[in-house]
Amino acid sequence: MADVNQKSDRFRRSTAYVPGLWFNRGVKEDPYLGAASAGELLRLLRDGVPRTRTELTSVTGLARSTVRARLDALLDAGLVSEGGSEASTGGRPAGRFVFNARARVVLAAEVGATHATVAVTDLTSSPLALRRIEQDVADGPDVVLPVLIKTWRALLAEAGLDSVQLAGVGIGLPGPVEHSTGRPNNPPIMPGWDNYDVPGRVSAELGVPVLVDNEVNLMALGEHTKCFPDADHVIVVKVATGIGSGFISNGELHRGAVGAAGDLGHIAAPYAGDVPCRCGNTGCLEAVASGSAIAATLRARGIDAHTSADVVALVRAGNLEAGQLVRQAGRTIGDVLAACVSMFNPSLIVVGGTLALAGEMLLAGVREAIYRRSLPLATENLRIVPSQVGDDAGVLGAAAMVIQHVLSPSVVDRQLA
Repeated sequence: MADVNQKSDRFRRSTAYVPGLWFNRGVKEDPYLGAASAGELLRLLRDGVPRTRTELTSVTGLARSTVRARLDALLDAGLVSEGGSEASTGGRPAGRFVFNARARVVLAAEVGATHATVAVTDLTSSPLALRRIEQDVADGPDVVLPVLIKTWRALLAEAGLDSVQLAGVGIGLPGPVEHSTGRPNNPPIMPGWDNYDVPGRVSAELGVPVLVDNEVNLMALGEHTKCFPDADHVIVVKVATGIGSGFISNGELHRGAVGAAGDLGHIAAPYAGDVPCRCGNTGCLEAVASGSAIAATLRARGIDAHTSADVVALVRAGNLEAGQLVRQAGRTIGDVLAACVSMFNPSLIVVGGTLALAGEMLLAGVREAIYRRSLPLATENLRIVPSQVGDDAGVLGAAAMVIQHVLSPSVVDRQLA
């Protein structure tokens, strides 16, 4: 039984565990003891470890009859399946039960400025089908959202998943989003999207819950759940056409009072002067250190560059000026992040986005500035690493956001009732 308890403890650290979903880490009671509902029993089984009724009874402290009733409800809903039998010790082999990650599918999308990543995932946010499409967010919601819906339906058909029940839809957008309503809030590069009822439009077509958030928040959630579940205090930075960040605090995504947390790109950058920014201010970090800002500087020097991808291609081709500008952009980003390190005290900073594909050049500049500007106490155990999930971080985070909601004990219990 000690082995079972150890596996239960490892549930907290598994990639299937979604921080903040099941319990508040500030509360000291053990959520694995005294579980009273089917939803809470499913919480335990989501680590993917097959368990017998006897093991579940021991771990939860519930009566055997209660465990049986809870399992029957989860089996009927398809959320749990029988995962084989224990080796017999003379009597009837004990059946084992395991979370069924294929019981439902999640539709997810990360919409960028000029492209979108669209996916169908299982209930662990593992992709079952994925497609990248060219799509300009400036075309507006009445164009973009039907394209997403059409792409999801095509992916479901191609993967043979038409008959699988949908759990929900998660969408990441490249601008501020009021998460409680799913409506964009004055997004600077998204004409026609302000206060648009994205969940209402998509739910009317698909008939399932629709959750919407800023794409960098979802990138942070994707990196955290898939690669860094043990890190409770994380800053994830995206450097591409613009610059943004997502914060994981005490193991949970931190959105702030109105969903505006992490707007790193519009903090005033050192030595930026009066360089105009698309937000209407001057001297913003994004105006001097983003991929588009570097491309503009290169064009002014007679070098053909129009996008972040062009800048990356020049760096990889050995262009000295492009490499120097990317390194300096890293230093400038690091100067702003150093203030965040002093204020937030993260244990991990993850740097992603198109410009991060330039290799160590950007990351080296970030590290140089942070270690120079921050106190040793704050940086002694600080790791600064490149994105581990890469281009898929945002879409996987969108799926994880939906899973947090639909598999929460309260929602599961309501559905079973």
